[in-house]
Amino acid sequence: MVDLLVVGAGPAGMSGALEAANAGLDVLVVDEQARAGGQIFRRPPAAFEVDAPAYAPYGWAAKLIDEFDSHPRITSAFRSTVYGIFANSDETDDPEATGFSVGMMGMNNPGVRGRRIACERVLIATGAYDMPVAFPGWTTPGVMTVGAVQSMLKSQQVLPGQKIVLAGSHPLLLVAAEQLLEAGAQIAEIAFARGIPGPAELIRALPAAPNHMSVFAEALRAAKTIAKHRVPISTRSVVTQAHGDETVNGITLARVDRDWKPEGSRRYVSSDLLAIGYGFSPSTELARQVGCEMVWDSPKGGWIVAHNDDFETTVPGVFVAGEPCGVAGAEQSRAGGTKAGLGIARSLGVVGGAQRDVEKRARKQLIIASRFSKVVQRMFEPNRLGLAELSRPSETVVCRCEVITSGEVDHLLDKNSFISSSNALKLEGRTGMGVCQGRYCEGTVSARVAQAQDKPIDRSGYFTAHVPVKPVPVSTYETLDDER
Repeated sequence: MVDLLVVGAGPAGMSGALEAANAGLDVLVVDEQARAGGQIFRRPPAAFEVDAPAYAPYGWAAKLIDEFDSHPRITSAFRSTVYGIFANSDETDDPEATGFSVGMMGMNNPGVRGRRIACERVLIATGAYDMPVAFPGWTTPGVMTVGAVQSMLKSQQVLPGQKIVLAGSHPLLLVAAEQLLEAGAQIAEIAFARGIPGPAELIRALPAAPNHMSVFAEALRAAKTIAKHRVPISTRSVVTQAHGDETVNGITLARVDRDWKPEGSRRYVSSDLLAIGYGFSPSTELARQVGCEMVWDSPKGGWIVAHNDDFETTVPGVFVAGEPCGVAGAEQSRAGGTKAGLGIARSLGVVGGAQRDVEKRARKQLIIASRFSKVVQRMFEPNRLGLAELSRPSETVVCRCEVITSGEVDHLLDKNSFISSSNALKLEGRTGMGVCQGRYCEGTVSARVAQAQDKPIDRSGYFTAHVPVKPVPVSTYETLDDER
């Protein structure tokens, strides 16, 4: 039995674990990666024996990771996945039962039986993943998300391609482009779906500047590197098709209107890697599975987890921090994690005077960070309906796990006019029933249902999540009655 189990060792998970541990709680942190840091501070394996990353522009990152790694009350279970959260009140005949048991499995040896960990509180800090976009050829080997490309560079020091096109609408494209250029790649083009910000938009972005000059300096450095290598940059352009059989050998780019719908001529660009970056989707499957209320906020990433000022969800004892609260970046995730850790300590009656000072600083950091994140969210919100239109060609695969094509989706919607939710389409046509549990297709499916019903996307709802939320061996279930 532990006081707190944290899922995720990114900025939010590490901060929450530290504050809870500093308050005297015993904390177990579970993460699928080999080391703490999350996607934003992903580190190479210790066996690589490389110099510590600079973590620019986040000067606080190294200290946070060091304190987390060395804290005596924090136990880490890396290379492990949490596949479900079970409330004790649902598992016994005692309605007053409190606490949870969390199903997890170590991934170093898939044959090893899983285990269930008893805990009083759970903190879900599972981060986010790159927003998938379906278009003809998007399942071709050589089409990757920008986050996946960065992961290979950061954690494995592998350059996944030599002649690369980056396409999307998120500023991460510029950061990734600099990293790729410094690693020796050739960038054929950077294609942005949105246009260049106008004067009015730039004026509205001014609140993001204070306390975030290091971020702007980092972006300026990336822009200088891109200009030095004379990388072509196009605006109001999207990828409409990836070409190639066994691997990508080129892509088609099209100009788009203000609704991101292709118009005019299209052109071919030769490449052996396409990196897509239209934004991020919060990783909320565990929160959905345990029954937390979800709310729709498109600029923040779509469906996010509802929570109070202590970051407690609508399921008592389950807390959330970081990107599941809305994609907002490392600064806000760190501050939110601190607030959540203090809220957890308070819920267990162990917060003192020193923690109140920490909470005051965290609240101030949240306000400052949110000024920046709100500007980024507003300026770079993806046009979800426009992107869904890219999947229209009938042969386009929409659900890659179950190999459901766009034509099959259209047929189901035409044949069943009563289908008004993504879950209904899932039940009728198996979209979202594969190993990814809808993480790849939910956005496209929800948008297509909304278009068919002529309603906003949020009216399509979201896919429900069931145990296991991630693929695990059947042998894992042998331990469902065992608890430690």
